[in-house]
Amino acid sequence: MVRKLRFHERKLLKKVDFINWEVDKNLHEVTVMRKFHIQKREDYTKYNDLSRRIRELARKIKELDANDPFRIEATRTLLEKLHSLGLTPTKENLELVDKITASRFCRRRLPVVMTRNHMAQHLPGAVKFIEQGHIRIGPDIVTDPAFLVTRNTEDFISWTDNSAIRRQLLEYQDMETEIV
Repeated sequence: MVRKLRFHERKLLKKVDFINWEVDKNLHEVTVMRKFHIQKREDYTKYNDLSRRIRELARKIKELDANDPFRIEATRTLLEKLHSLGLTPTKENLELVDKITASRFCRRRLPVVMTRNHMAQHLPGAVKFIEQGHIRIGPDIVTDPAFLVTRNTEDFISWTDNSAIRRQLLEYQDMETEIV
């Protein structure tokens, strides 16, 4: 049996509706945020908004006449930009733009690319390395886990020069060369 609520508890719960709970409507959002270890909800909403705008832009381009030179140029530039960002696998077809979702943006985040390149075993560890300042892209140190990695910058991800993890990797590699 449940005890009777006290006055201050009733007052707090007066504005809460337990039957129509808002969290049930964003279950997909929560699973994607958990899967890609996104800490700020605003990042996911920005990715969602960007993907929606890209799909709308592609839809407007498709409505133009197929022989229109502006349509051909706009299609080429859009596909080239999306391919360089890593959101589409090829730059051949405008139909690929309909498949762009917030998850595609999440897959291009720095922690996900680090785990794919085996710089970290898990996403939370990769996020921690980034926030502690162990990662650089080219000459710049990156401390924001929401950094989107393009295809061009993917090859320039490395450890910072004064990183303790880099020192450990170098010591391990020296030990392996001595054994061989």
